[in-house]
Amino acid sequence: MAMVELERTPLDDVTRSRDQAFAGLRAAMPLAEALRCAVRLEAELQYREELERNLVMVAYGGGKDSSYTLAFVRAMQLILYRVHGRTFRMRVATNRHAGMPRAVMENIDREYQALRLYDDPDCELLLVDGDEVSEFFVDSPQREQVIRRNRLDILMTGHRTFADGRPTFCNSCNLSVFNAFGVAASSGTGADLIITGDSPREQRQYTAWVGRLARQIRATGNNPAKQHASTGNGFGTVLGQLDDIAGAYFTDILGPDASSAIAERQVRTDVPRRLRFFSIYDETDYAAGDHFELLTGFLGFQFDELAFSFTESDCANPALMAHLRGLKAERLFQRSYDEGMTEYVEFALGLMRKKDIPAGLIEMMRARYDSPDALRRMRKLAAEYALETFALTESHLVCMTYSPFIGQGAGLEQFLEREHPDLAGRLTEIRDLLAGVTADQELAARLEDLSGLECERLQVLYGRPTQGPVIDLILRGDPHKAVIETKHTQNGPNTFEQISGR
Repeated sequence: MAMVELERTPLDDVTRSRDQAFAGLRAAMPLAEALRCAVRLEAELQYREELERNLVMVAYGGGKDSSYTLAFVRAMQLILYRVHGRTFRMRVATNRHAGMPRAVMENIDREYQALRLYDDPDCELLLVDGDEVSEFFVDSPQREQVIRRNRLDILMTGHRTFADGRPTFCNSCNLSVFNAFGVAASSGTGADLIITGDSPREQRQYTAWVGRLARQIRATGNNPAKQHASTGNGFGTVLGQLDDIAGAYFTDILGPDASSAIAERQVRTDVPRRLRFFSIYDETDYAAGDHFELLTGFLGFQFDELAFSFTESDCANPALMAHLRGLKAERLFQRSYDEGMTEYVEFALGLMRKKDIPAGLIEMMRARYDSPDALRRMRKLAAEYALETFALTESHLVCMTYSPFIGQGAGLEQFLEREHPDLAGRLTEIRDLLAGVTADQELAARLEDLSGLECERLQVLYGRPTQGPVIDLILRGDPHKAVIETKHTQNGPNTFEQISGR
């Protein structure tokens, strides 16, 4: 295969559209690596003489890294077409959760337009909302059932962890991402191959970690392994282990009686037996700074004020993690909101550096929080985002930072005295309600109003410990955490605390 072969210019409408996409890519990025990778990919495809029979899947979250990955795979698809006059089919699958702002959908739409994917019959653009698969449409509304599910998971985990960022927002979301892999890969006749930017070594390490975590969780007795729909290949096995983890996790946070809610959150495992992974790690460089012109120029990627939030460029939840740290400092620790927010910002900027995020983007984020006025502005934006996206008020968020209901209401007295003194004299009544001894509907409604959770959910929390073995085991292997020096009272001594987030 030689570069001169890339100059073929057939005349049909589809090819003209592909030629325009190829010309744009060639002007915006070097193609030597894509050419070399296309040769490797072609050798891995099952139907080399009938390339169009192969279905290659790309998971596209709408962030800066996956935007580059998609452009790279599109380049390979177009290279093979220019060489052979035929090419593989490409399935692009986007998992959507409530924390994905419209700005992310608009970035996806602009990239699809730039790469001419909408006009290409060999490109299948999917949107996955929970277990629902639909054709991508930029104006497709968020699904109410997904929003409700995400909101409940945030509250139930947040109330077990004093609103620590990573478990509160990411545990459920990460499991939903893998479910989306299974859902998208098994849709229709199924995908043959999934493109990944991870190296084979990283894939092996992650697979080993998932297997180890599943065994550790089973050893706690929280959830026995079950028979899964497909363990016919390596990925099916991993998805089965992730489904075991999901079963244990959601049983822990929602309670064993929430069988229908737990079933809704299972990880899809029935992927095709033939499904394999193909790594583009050796040919790609994910430093966004190296591809800034491609991203912000040709692909039209915009770093939105909420969607670009610390380490993430496709999710606004890290801004809410920072906001919760500010609220925790202000209300639980009786310090100032700005002190708590600054603690989180310093932690998250450190995560950005560890991930080798370009210095310009780190500076952009630092400047967003670099003054009292900036912090007030971000507090307002985060509060509006919480309310508009998850229907979470400041009262709900503050309650979560206290986590007053867990451990038989260990922190309930302090919480009521500080935040709801009119209820402090009803502590015994509240404990009886949470223990299921009484059924005071007026009091249950009041607790729901201040916490955002129905009484039966609060009763589950009342019988649960802080975090617990399942949450602890998941966080133990997570690199997105650090021990910081802080204060837990206004004038108290310095202490050390582990925080996590994105």
